[in-house]
Amino acid sequence: MENLLNIFITSIFIDNMIFAYFLGMCAFLAISKTIKTSVGFGLVILFVLGITVPINYLIYTFLLEKGALVWIS
Repeated sequence: MENLLNIFITSIFIDNMIFAYFLGMCAFLAISKTIKTSVGFGLVILFVLGITVPINYLIYTFLLEKGALVWIS
């Protein structure tokens, strides 16, 4: 019974394609009324990704990956 509940919760909240598809649409639809704001929004997204991707890579490589903390000892 616990397995069925787990499948039910997973299919509704985690693997739901409808929720995943519309997750980022709200901000895009609110901003993209004109070309100027759409381009600005796109540049902001590129800026944020340009900063967060290298930071995430460094955190994963030097802290989270298996054997990454060998350099401490």
